[in-house]
Amino acid sequence: MAVSATIPSYGNSTLFRNPINDFKKSPYRAPIFSFKLFPKKIKARHAQNSVFESTDIPLPTFPFEEYMIRKAEQVNKALDEAVVLQPPEKIHKAMRYSLLAGGKRVRPLLCIASCELVGGDESWAMPAACALEMIHTMSLIHDDLPFLDNDERRRSKPASHEVFGESTAILAGDALLSLALEHVAVNIAGVSPDRVVRAIAEMCSAIGVEGLVAGEFVDIASEGKDVSLKELEYIHVHKTAKLLEAAVVCGAVIGGGSAIEVERVRNYARCIGLLFQVVDDILDVTKSSEELGKTAGKDLASGKATYPKLMGIENAKSFAGELLGQAIEELAYFEASKAAPLYFLANYIASRQN
Repeated sequence: MAVSATIPSYGNSTLFRNPINDFKKSPYRAPIFSFKLFPKKIKARHAQNSVFESTDIPLPTFPFEEYMIRKAEQVNKALDEAVVLQPPEKIHKAMRYSLLAGGKRVRPLLCIASCELVGGDESWAMPAACALEMIHTMSLIHDDLPFLDNDERRRSKPASHEVFGESTAILAGDALLSLALEHVAVNIAGVSPDRVVRAIAEMCSAIGVEGLVAGEFVDIASEGKDVSLKELEYIHVHKTAKLLEAAVVCGAVIGGGSAIEVERVRNYARCIGLLFQVVDDILDVTKSSEELGKTAGKDLASGKATYPKLMGIENAKSFAGELLGQAIEELAYFEASKAAPLYFLANYIASRQN
């Protein structure tokens, strides 16, 4: 059951303006834009049992749960085969421990779905999908370390450094990062070399000083300080959203998408990337550690800025709904049946409970 509501819209944010304007300069890259949160009124609907207020946009019929289970099983099988247990045994055990510990596999699924959306085959995207999960796992291993986020649990299990020690955890993360790039370069078949190079470049941009490293650094430097919404956006766009963006863009590039198709899915990914973090912030203050599979309320306890802290929880929920609506609108360019997995993945990110 849904009831009509009026919520504040952040649709005039520069993120919501399509940057599809000059393909001659850079057909596959576009800058990250900063939000300017000036509310206006739009119609929305409140979805029962959801953490946010979602826009009233119909989704196509699609067996999403079956799709997600099937694709996740294929990704898990490929990951298991990619990291075999061999000498030195302890480091490989540590890599497999974190990589195969479960998780939603959102980034691999986004990569595969965007590849198939533009006419590519799952087999083309699978090496990149696995690489993205390796990179994501590396970021979790490192993020949990005592001198960074200092978390003892991840995916409902003890964190890597709690099991294997800090030095082994660091090296396991490093090994996953290097293996990720090697895995793409060596294992992608049926795709032109220029598309493979563009995909690798997209990944590297997402995890370096233009992406994850920058977000992590500013996040650490901002602990205990007053942070503006603009600064918070910078942290989360770089720390979280850029890798989600890379997942979607890599899939479209590998699949042979046109410049406009790649840019459309990039815009979609920017919205769901920030949406992922807004929802994460909301869950951190509304769910238990058991429900989350990691320590709840940790950001608040450590003095970190979050969207609920700066905007209030209801405005944060409204912002999440606005981001979801814009992400779905970006997919209107594509045939609905082909874009269905991306429609539902966006909704899944928005309505997840852990």
